[in-house]
Amino acid sequence: MKKLILVTSPPACGKTFVSKEISKALDHIVYLDKDTLIGLSKQIFKVANEEYNRSSDFFEENIRNYEYDVIVDLALEALDYDSKVLINAPFTRELRDKKYMKDLKTKLKEKGAELVIIWVETSVEVCHQRMIDRNSDRDSWKLSHWDEYIAGCNFERPKEIDDPECVDDIIIFKNSSIEEFKSSIDNVVAKLNKD
Repeated sequence: MKKLILVTSPPACGKTFVSKEISKALDHIVYLDKDTLIGLSKQIFKVANEEYNRSSDFFEENIRNYEYDVIVDLALEALDYDSKVLINAPFTRELRDKKYMKDLKTKLKEKGAELVIIWVETSVEVCHQRMIDRNSDRDSWKLSHWDEYIAGCNFERPKEIDDPECVDDIIIFKNSSIEEFKSSIDNVVAKLNKD
């Protein structure tokens, strides 16, 4: 069966590295990263004469949801050409929105595809250090206002979407250490290669 794989978590949990390693280990996969759209988003800030701040009200109102709409549309289109598509993106709000997830599953069913969610679980301390180490301008506000930023993040597993009738609809990928990563990558790749 075709699969849309969402690799999700709050920022700096290691989604990009995890996503790329999973993609390398699987045959015939389309890899999509929502961060690829950041170049377009930066242009919107520039044209609107707004400060580049991905935590701003301007971003929330004019950019955030559109980035998700575009990356999901690209994934749905890609499923016409390959059996596995992986999106690397936080989806932190969407995963907890039952209507959003139900609508996405309906669209996937029309494509003959199922949804698989990989939740990257990493400690807050490791995330903070990774954000410092990656030294990205998208994190400037977050690091400058760390306590305010982290208070708004939800590191708990998204239980709202756990479907008891579906095996492996949420796969936990532990990623706070090299040992956890090695164990998790083997487990996830084995599950994704079952079909």
